[in-house]
Order: sequence, then structure tokens, then C-alpha cells
Amino acid sequence: MNAIPALARVPDQVVSLADHEAHARTRLDENAWAYFSGGAADECTLNANRQAWDALQLLPRVLQPLAGGHTRVQLLGRTLAHPILLAPVAYQTLAHPDGELATAHAAAALGAGLVLSTQAGIPLETVARAVLPEAGRGPLWFQLYLQHDRGFTRELVQRVEAAGYEALVLTVDAPTSGARDRERRAGFRLPPGVRAVNLDGLPPAPAAALGADQSALFDGLLRHAPTWDDVTWLQAQTRLPVLLKGVLHEDDARQAARLGLDGVIVSNHGGRTLDTAPASAQVLPRISAAVQGDLPVLVDGGIRRGTDVLKAMALGASAVLLGRPYVYGLANAGAVGVAHVLRLLRDELEIAMALCGCRQLDQARQGLLYPAPL
Repeated sequence: MNAIPALARVPDQVVSLADHEAHARTRLDENAWAYFSGGAADECTLNANRQAWDALQLLPRVLQPLAGGHTRVQLLGRTLAHPILLAPVAYQTLAHPDGELATAHAAAALGAGLVLSTQAGIPLETVARAVLPEAGRGPLWFQLYLQHDRGFTRELVQRVEAAGYEALVLTVDAPTSGARDRERRAGFRLPPGVRAVNLDGLPPAPAAALGADQSALFDGLLRHAPTWDDVTWLQAQTRLPVLLKGVLHEDDARQAARLGLDGVIVSNHGGRTLDTAPASAQVLPRISAAVQGDLPVLVDGGIRRGTDVLKAMALGASAVLLGRPYVYGLANAGAVGVAHVLRLLRDELEIAMALCGCRQLDQARQGLLYPAPL
């Protein structure tokens, strides 16, 4: 494997994802902490994401055959060592100088999938070159925001394909940012040298001439907000599978299936867009039932324990995505910290499986949950 830069050590007292968060609080400045840890408005959805997983209970089984058990799953034609992927998080060089490159090395070493953000601080080609040759790595996907300039978006997709990425994850739940009070109180700004390098060269959006009775949001920014027609356009531009990230409504999931998309990700953007939106765990079974196996359903939001991963699989998820916790690991110890977060979560998943009598994840059903969902 390529040399991992900036090796560091995780403190002995950090033994859970919550410990990583607490330790990262001592390492990140107020600017970065507000960005990575905050949510929209009163942060109701941010907090609900965690509470919803805690509210689900696992029902143990005893005396089940467990020898030869494993965490492998099938996803988009690949066998993954485990169902944990790293969600797209922007501007990771705010947390550590090696940013997304350190995250990618850790993901490859632990067999985790990686979804690189459009707003990464490291060029997408650099990340791909670092990890694609690694044996045992998980899938490498690229998260895409449709830009106002279709020509630029097309060229970006072509770069992604040429670099060797295996799928596009189209984020569709953020046509505008949420009201992020915590960031505003901290006066959040990107420090010098931190920028979305993969968007270099994007032409500015044409300015809108607004009348006195017009909205700067609806008549300005949202003139370029993507629609289902843009999703269809994107499908025609690429040979890669396309997954939609940010689906909470059953009708949107059904529309994704009708259009032949390759997966949906149940997500409320980590509670960073619409506050008081439902928790991902609450919506997941409804989305799974709506698509009835027509396409894979993934989920993110609030996952902090291996038990959460098992609960997600029992509710119909094909895999889960982890966001803030690995950024905290990155802040704590670079690539080693991210790898430690992944190792903790996978170890906890295996423990939960064993104690619930699950030898493999295709045995995870709603009957594992108590009381069983209606």
C-alpha cells in the first residue's frame, strides 16, 4: 500500500465513536467545529437522527449457529467486506491537512466504500490514483451536485469516469442551504487554501435582475435548482450507475425506480438542510417498502454504533454511510483516526450480529427489532 502521510496515534482512552467526537472537540477550532458538527436551525433533525437509532431495540437470539459468520454484502454487482461506506463530506482539509487523501487511504485499508464530495479539497484524480490499485478496497464513488452550467457538469462527469470512479451519487436534498445558526454565530468562513478544487473553472451563474417584489431565493438562486428532467439528462451523460442521495418521501423513491436509477440513499443531509425533517431511521422502512427491492436502499444520519448498522440492515438497508464520526477521527489522528473509527464500527457490528444470532447480514430482518415495526 502507498505510504500513509502524517501517521499519528489515537489516544488510548478513545474507544468509541462518541469518544472520537469528544476528543475532536479539543482539536478543531470554533470555525471548523461549527461547520462539521452543526445542523440547521434548532438542530431538531440533527438530534433526532441519533435518538431514532437509540429508540430501536434489538431482540437477542441464543444458541444459534455462528461459526463461519461474516459481514459481507452485495452492492451494485460487487461483494463488499462490510456494509459501511464513508459519506461525502466537504472541505476535509479543515479537519486535517491531508484531508480526503487520508480518508481515502483509511477507507481502502479497511475495505470501506468511499464517496468523494464534489466540494473536496483534494483533486478527484489524486484521490483515485491513491486508492484504486489497492487490493481489498471498497467501491469508490463520486458525489455530484448538478451545477448551473451543464457544460461544466458534463466535463466534471467525464473527469470522474476517466479517473476510474464506479458510481455517481447525486445529492438532491439541498437546492439551498439550511438556516445554519451555529455556523452564523461562529462567523464561519473557509480559511485561505481551503476550497472546492474540483469546481475550479466553474463560470459564475448569470445574475438575475430582480424586481422589488421578487425573492432573491426563488427568483434568483433557485432558477437553477435541478429537477427530475435534470436527473434524466445526467443519466444520458454517463455510463456510471447513478444513485440519488437525500430521499425521504416514498413517492420520490418510486420515481427513482421508474427512471431506472441504481439506488437511493435515505438521508436528511445530516440535519443540515430542513430542520424538523424526520430522522433517517424513521423513514428507512417506508422507503424500503416503497421500492420493494427494485433498487438498493442505503441510509445515513446519526449512525454511531455497530448496533445501528445492524438495525439499518434489519429495516431494509443494503448498506449505511457514515459521516461526521470519521471526520472526527480524521481530526484526531489523520488516516489512522479514520481507520480506527471504521474498525470500531465493524467490530461492534460483528458483536451485535453474534448476540442477535445473525451469522450473516441477509439474516437481518425486522424480527430482530423489539417491538417489531408494524
